[in-house]
Amino acid sequence: MAEAAPVLVVRQLSTVFPDRDGGLQALEEVSFAVYPEQFVCVLGPSGCGKTTLLRVLAGLLRPTRGEVLFEGQPLRGPQRQVGLVFQKANLMPWRTVLENILLPLEVQGLPRPAALAKAQAMLDLVGLQGFAQSLPRDLSGGMAQRVAIARSLVHDPELLLLDEPFGSLDALTRERMGGELLRIWQAHRKTVVMVTHSISEALLLADRVLVLSPRPGRLCLDLSVDLPRPRLEEVRYTPGFAALSLRLRQAITLETPHPLPPPLKGRG
Repeated sequence: MAEAAPVLVVRQLSTVFPDRDGGLQALEEVSFAVYPEQFVCVLGPSGCGKTTLLRVLAGLLRPTRGEVLFEGQPLRGPQRQVGLVFQKANLMPWRTVLENILLPLEVQGLPRPAALAKAQAMLDLVGLQGFAQSLPRDLSGGMAQRVAIARSLVHDPELLLLDEPFGSLDALTRERMGGELLRIWQAHRKTVVMVTHSISEALLLADRVLVLSPRPGRLCLDLSVDLPRPRLEEVRYTPGFAALSLRLRQAITLETPHPLPPPLKGRG
């Protein structure tokens, strides 16, 4: 069987922000491809260009050099088939939870009955069935991010971009939301590119992890995560998870990654 065509292709991408000193280079010669239904996480030290990369992939920022292809065509600006979730939920405070989720469908002009059915189904998927008429001010941070994810998925995008969506949450809520995102992804199997600072979060969620170097961000590691799916929280405590964590930490700290150790054999 022929390999599926990539949803996203990034070729020799460089981004420079003009300043008085001749320009601040955020990204340099970054190249990779993302295939259908892959979950890809992007890791790297602070300031390495992770969010810049995601803005380019969303069509919100034009690269200085190189190109991005989405479904085989040059990306020239925001696309309806690309959903985007920011670190903050950015919900409209005057609209209820259900109305916030409905917004992309209203922009599309979908008839109200069909839009309500899709929005309610997405509300159920993210586990907020009892909060349809709540306002954003009445939600916890984790609940607000669930609404943001539901809003980004309701119009069935081909590609979902997530920019550190749980970065503002406390550690326990963040861990729980990682599990929720994994459950939602397994239900819909969207192609995902997610920026995160958490090695553990990246390994729990991703099929591949891309590591960027300190600024200017260059791709210094493209690591396949061969942990079995479906993944449960318990996978964090396995030898394979620990070995992959070490490999990523070494790449982020600019140490040379060592070969992965062989799996530990069981006793008996």
